[in-house]
Amino acid sequence: MGAGRPPVRRTTRLVALACIIAAASAMAAEALRWSHGTRQVERPAVATVAAPKSITLSEVSRAIIPMPRGVPSAHASALAALPGGKLVSFWWAGSRESGPDVKVYASRWVNGAWSDNWVVASRESLGQALGYGIRRIGNPVAWTAPDGTLHLYVVATGLGGWAAARIVQLLSHDDGASFTVRRVLPMSPLFNTSTLVRTAPVALADGGWWLPVYFEIGNKYPMLMAFDAGGEPRRIARIGSGTSSLQPAIVPVSATEVRAWMRDAGEGQRVQQAISRDGGASWEDLAPTQLANQSTSLAALRLSSGSFLMLYNHVAAGGSDRNVLSLALSTDARTWRPLADIVSGKPGDEFSYPTMHQVGDKLHITYTHQRRSIAHHLLRITPGKDRL
Repeated sequence: MGAGRPPVRRTTRLVALACIIAAASAMAAEALRWSHGTRQVERPAVATVAAPKSITLSEVSRAIIPMPRGVPSAHASALAALPGGKLVSFWWAGSRESGPDVKVYASRWVNGAWSDNWVVASRESLGQALGYGIRRIGNPVAWTAPDGTLHLYVVATGLGGWAAARIVQLLSHDDGASFTVRRVLPMSPLFNTSTLVRTAPVALADGGWWLPVYFEIGNKYPMLMAFDAGGEPRRIARIGSGTSSLQPAIVPVSATEVRAWMRDAGEGQRVQQAISRDGGASWEDLAPTQLANQSTSLAALRLSSGSFLMLYNHVAAGGSDRNVLSLALSTDARTWRPLADIVSGKPGDEFSYPTMHQVGDKLHITYTHQRRSIAHHLLRITPGKDRL
């Protein structure tokens, strides 16, 4: 420090930081107001189902997706559809979370097996395309547009931690073999930072999609960004008014009712939820579900049978581990019944950040396995008695 200059007190720094965080949250909320204006709001694509039918899930196979050699950590998988019933999985892997060597990898599901992995994004490739340095990269999320273009969204930071993250949109026209950077999404007025992705996009009736996103600096809350069929962003909306939930999993129930279930960043350890009664134009918070969930990401989808599935880290009262990944079922998106544990282990094990995708009569599940790899379970869906 310079001579004669008093040291800056820690309390003063904390007060200044608190003011910045409060201002950032206010600015972000202000930026979202336009989404409730007179613009026409898109509608989710919903298949007509007379009534949910009972199902039986039976395991066909389980495997570990081929991991990059010599890379000890892997996390946050995502799935996207490809033509002909094929899938592509994305995840990040490196020496550790936030490590400088972390890259986003991919593998294809073809003819009942996963291909060898390949790199689709790194700090260097994103930095070169954007024209400035990238400090760390993280969660990927993917969506296949009606024209076959594969859209990949990757969390990336310049300075700071995940609270300073931005979302980079990449495009592929060869089923994920290669990607080009399209843009950094315009999400927040605070240097366009503190927005992240984690959960699967949602199809819209006009060929576009919703990308679930969340804001994380100070107050934490879920949002969605709407894209048209060409992958152009057209609006952003906040989901509810709470300030302690994130990583929304969004599922349409009808053309007007849409549900969102979220990770709880507070003390309740319950799956948080919100509802839209006007097709996603506005949202209101609901009381937490009865499902206990350690603060971690969850997955939800509606099956073609009409039933709803949720995959989450169930914990007993007072628990804190991610060592049990449980499947719950609902016929009305309101009440949930535990179905079975997909995987469980001893305290200290980790099976987390799941994602699900239905292809015909098959249900694909991927999740983080012990923070070292990505596991895949293939289940067959048949008429039955709601059991696994």
